Amino acid sequence: MANRDNPFVEITPEVLLKAYACGIFPMAESADDPTLYWVEPEQRGIFPLYGFHVPVRLARTVRSDRFTIDIDRDFDAVIDGCAAPAVGRSRTWINGRIRSLYRRLHEAGHCHSVEAYDGARLVGGLYGVSLGRVFFGESMFHIARDASKVALVHLVARLRAGGYDLLDTQFVTDHLKTFGAIEVPQLRYHKLLESALIGEADFHALPRIVSGVEALARLRKA
Repeated sequence: MANRDNPFVEITPEVLLKAYACGIFPMAESADDPTLYWVEPEQRGIFPLYGFHVPVRLARTVRSDRFTIDIDRDFDAVIDGCAAPAVGRSRTWINGRIRSLYRRLHEAGHCHSVEAYDGARLVGGLYGVSLGRVFFGESMFHIARDASKVALVHLVARLRAGGYDLLDTQFVTDHLKTFGAIEVPQLRYHKLLESALIGEADFHALPRIVSGVEALARLRKA
């Protein structure tokens, strides 16, 4: 379900957080369209944090520390990467209003990026919104094979260490299914969301940079 907003009415970070707490999120038709759509999928994508699956080959890549994974080092560059055209995606839903809103949420401590570096070069990452004990994944990108996947593994390890209860993926793709993502009906999602909004999680429970071995060990803990 989607509702179109008035592009001349300001959406504040506070309004955006209230929307997330109600189970809706904004998207744009394209980077050039100032209008935002409020979206509430009938089937919501989530990752059960204690059912996250790391394929064997990817686990080897994570363990090798081929990429250095950092958080919140260059949030704007992650947004740029997520907005850039990619194979199979010539258009983006990240417009100027989206950039501004999530930058302000980041400055307020409610939006975080997880970044994969090859040396000093950013080669992949993801960003999302943190509220209560929920992390709402927004978008991810990569320009090096497996970079965004490794960032996702580190994100889940961080969320588990920080006491999060729900990782929202909005939609489920075949790619996300390989990691254990599932769809739940809207009513079930709202019950999970209501419970996970109670209390506070800590995105910074782990150091900014942890090894792949440590990240995988976090995923093995009950």
